Amino acid sequence: MTGRGGHTGPVADCVFCRIVAGDLPGHVVLETDDFMAFLDTRPVFKGHVLLVPRVHVETLPELPEELGAGFVRASQRLATAVMEGLGAQGSFVAINNTVSQSVPHLHLHVVPRTKGDGLRGFFWPRTKYADGEAEDHAERLRAALDA
Repeated sequence: MTGRGGHTGPVADCVFCRIVAGDLPGHVVLETDDFMAFLDTRPVFKGHVLLVPRVHVETLPELPEELGAGFVRASQRLATAVMEGLGAQGSFVAINNTVSQSVPHLHLHVVPRTKGDGLRGFFWPRTKYADGEAEDHAERLRAALDA
């Protein structure tokens, strides 16, 4: 199986490829033929898990289509596991693509959450659309999706 970036196996300098290959230690919590999940070494909260495809792809758009459904199923299993196994009340699930991606290998974060845990969500500035801008942006996105 090949990612869109052309990678078929591990990339020598990729930390996650090295964990998947067993060359670096990792606290593995899930292994399937296509995916591996392990604890983040710098967790937001204890039990913070990273889900990665075994094939090296750098971003979500590069994930081969045939892996998409399995990736979502594995993330669902992990989101359930942090609640059932750790007593979390919920989870925060996220993927960074390129920007803020500390390791250039697709990884999905599953962070256990409880009310009052102190995580305040995203600290992004909010903005408003000027008249006509929302429809313009929507149209541009529809055109890109139809391409």
